[in-house]
Amino acid sequence: MKLSSVAISFGFLTVLISCVWRLLNWVWLRPKRLERCLREQGLAGNSYRLLQGDSKEMSRMMKEAYSRPISLSDDIVQRVLPFHCHFIKKYGKNFFTWVGPSPRVNIMEPELMRDVLLKSNIFQKTPSHPLVKLLVSGLVALEGEQWAKRRKIINPAFHPEKLKNMLSAFHLSCSDMVNKWKKLSVEGSCELDVWPYLENLTGDVISRTAFGSSYEEGIRIFQLQKEQTYLAIKVAMSVYIPGWSASADLE
Repeated sequence: MKLSSVAISFGFLTVLISCVWRLLNWVWLRPKRLERCLREQGLAGNSYRLLQGDSKEMSRMMKEAYSRPISLSDDIVQRVLPFHCHFIKKYGKNFFTWVGPSPRVNIMEPELMRDVLLKSNIFQKTPSHPLVKLLVSGLVALEGEQWAKRRKIINPAFHPEKLKNMLSAFHLSCSDMVNKWKKLSVEGSCELDVWPYLENLTGDVISRTAFGSSYEEGIRIFQLQKEQTYLAIKVAMSVYIPGWSASADLE
């Protein structure tokens, strides 16, 4: 009886030590080892911070950038990618950032970019957040043979001859949008946010060419897709901990 108790205790202790070691390796040892390797290759970036990495600082910069008004003459890149602009000024064109315990290498030199794009079997996409895989499962999330097979299936849809047959649908959607703008300016000049109209234009064109219906008939589908995109971005910015509920991050 004592022997079995000792065996159970030893087995439990072994499992516990293994779990603690794997956790320690995931949250600290592996990120620090990768950071050292990146610095040895001449890349610069912030030092790794436990679990959060640069995510918190990135979110803060995005909120600050969006809170400031912008004029037509301003540099739009500073607003869309404030964190990357900050890093380029600080570390140069080649640097690394942290998304949780995972580093992301950013390169802007044409030769290096060409090397990466031509060697897709070596430089593959980083593993996605498990919840992102659940929300986003299209061509953009695929890799290797799966990507090649799916791309081969959809390629005929973008043949120049088929696109020419869609010009009438493109023209109709654009005309509808311009007519809406004209109605807004009947009483004089007005300030217009074109972004929502361009989003609707994309949905309208897809509806007319792929399904033969107008955007208004499929508006619910496009609203759900928009919400899905928002949730996927929110999830991608969070740190995945197995067994931890992500519902709080999505609220």
